[in-house]
Amino acid sequence: MLLIVLGNGLLLWGLWYWLRAQRRWPDLGHFVLPTLALRLLAGCVSASAPSADAWFFQLWSRRLTQQLWAAPDAWLHTLGHDAFYFAGKKLVYHGFSNTFFLIKLLSGLNLFSGGSLLVNALYLSLASFVGCWYLVRVLGRLFPGTRGAAIVGLLLWPSALYWSTGLTKESLLLGSGAGLLAVALRLLYGPASRRRTLLLLLALGLAVLQFKMRFFFGGVLLAGLAGLVVVRGAQHLGLVRARWLQALLFGAVLVGGVWAASEVSPVFRFNKFASQLTRTYATLRRKSEGRPHIALPALAPTAGSIAAHVPKAVGSALFRPFVWEGDSVFYGIAAFENLVLLLLAGVAGYDLARGRAAPLPFAVGLMLLTYCLVLAALLGLSTPNLGTLSRYRAPWLPLLVYLLLSQPTAADWLRRLRLFGIR
Repeated sequence: MLLIVLGNGLLLWGLWYWLRAQRRWPDLGHFVLPTLALRLLAGCVSASAPSADAWFFQLWSRRLTQQLWAAPDAWLHTLGHDAFYFAGKKLVYHGFSNTFFLIKLLSGLNLFSGGSLLVNALYLSLASFVGCWYLVRVLGRLFPGTRGAAIVGLLLWPSALYWSTGLTKESLLLGSGAGLLAVALRLLYGPASRRRTLLLLLALGLAVLQFKMRFFFGGVLLAGLAGLVVVRGAQHLGLVRARWLQALLFGAVLVGGVWAASEVSPVFRFNKFASQLTRTYATLRRKSEGRPHIALPALAPTAGSIAAHVPKAVGSALFRPFVWEGDSVFYGIAAFENLVLLLLAGVAGYDLARGRAAPLPFAVGLMLLTYCLVLAALLGLSTPNLGTLSRYRAPWLPLLVYLLLSQPTAADWLRRLRLFGIR
């Protein structure tokens, strides 16, 4: 009880102090309280009807917490291994598991939440919000013409707001990914900071969290950031001023990174990757019978087959379900959101065809677009169920929305609407 009172008291004091500091930010401060309240409300809604996954996380995290109180040394041993044995209960995973990693995190968090699913859901919702808010703040400072796009994409976009709150893996995925991107952009495009070492340590911790929660999300994000670092370094040396040279260098870094990863671990070799991808698709495809799904009947573990199916996989991951698919309120809401996303993509394509550029450095836009499209391809090729796909895309969809809303025409719409003072 003492831990609960002191821990939550310190958290609330720190949150109050942090909110006071955020409210002083020009043109952004008045957003922090309503958007935080919206995120926490979404977390409460999620916790009021928890998924089977959420119940599973909470049940086993409580058992690990019981082990912590009864045998701290055994709990520490569990943290470093893939199996849990205590009081006649056991939970065994073979190899790395993000589910077991989240359970371990929650077992420590239960010391301060009292094992309450609702309080844990609010903790994770707060973590998601802090990461997103930090990125909005960095984007608004570095690229002020995209401030409105950042607010809508990262703080208000409906599906991301719902799926990345509560007791979900997506809460930590979005929060850590947004925070890592914010730190990287601040170091690469912001003024010199005396906190550089602290920021690098923060970036390292967030990168580890990304990998632990979903390693291919973390891998794609770090590969994109590595490309951005190389391009930015070359720009400082005056070597790649032309956009086509930046794109070429960025692509070379990604290709080199994929090759290096395949040499380090067989997990990243194409044969292993293609086999795992098609096997996952086939397994989930059988479970999706009778529900809206991505049909890729000819998908095979070959480079030619995967490349041929990428366009359909990406299009489906981004814009499905369509309005005529599904027969529930969930699919109706998702279809309407996807229709808006399709409209924004069309408007962005129109701006691109006219040579109208967003107020973003070309390399940053290229990195964000590559990150989103690669994950859309990976998820579209491996996750046929559209309902599951809607949840899985929540950690990266806000960045795509931000990128699309940053384009001149959409940004002009935001300014004219003057939503909540966005400009």
